Amino acid sequence: MLHSELIPAAERGSRRLMVMLHGLGDSIEGYRWMPEAMRLPWLNYLLVNAPDDYYGGFSWYDITGNHAPGVLRSRKLLFGLLDDFRARGFPTEQTTLGGFSQGCLMAIDVALHYPHRFAGVVGISGYVFEPNNFVQELSAVAREQRFLVTHGTFDPVVPFEKTRPQIARLQAAGLGIEWREFAKPHTIAGEEELGAIRKFVRAGYTDVAGP
Repeated sequence: MLHSELIPAAERGSRRLMVMLHGLGDSIEGYRWMPEAMRLPWLNYLLVNAPDDYYGGFSWYDITGNHAPGVLRSRKLLFGLLDDFRARGFPTEQTTLGGFSQGCLMAIDVALHYPHRFAGVVGISGYVFEPNNFVQELSAVAREQRFLVTHGTFDPVVPFEKTRPQIARLQAAGLGIEWREFAKPHTIAGEEELGAIRKFVRAGYTDVAGP
């Protein structure tokens, strides 16, 4: 079972949700700033810790060896978490799934296999798990998902040259991915990138008035 924390929206009664998955060695604590920075008062936030301890933080899968066992286990755990929040009144269609680095990989992986459509999927500074196999394993709604994937042109941790061809392969397979490049290292590029993310998230909730 995954440890998670729900940060309620400023707008009481909202069922709109953003699930944020951290990167390697990080935790819930690394994303407490996000609700204030996003400035979307109608959005609840669910911050999630990955299942494995990693040098004071957490990891979604083994970074040094075969990714597959950890990715598949984390996928199953995240499916369970999303199912639980559906049962608690947070519809997947009103949920944005986001992730950074390892969390980006997991967000893309979950969105392409989960049987329900998200409001949107945001992947930041990550890469794709086994992109050649995805087209054989997509869920029935995978091509209905809308993605924003961002990456830094001088990222020293997850090289730009690795991720860009992977995303192009998924786009060629008919997946609805918007790709944005930023002159940044392995981080979120301040308001420039947050603005693009905010605009994308906002577009997934057509019934929302205001900012």
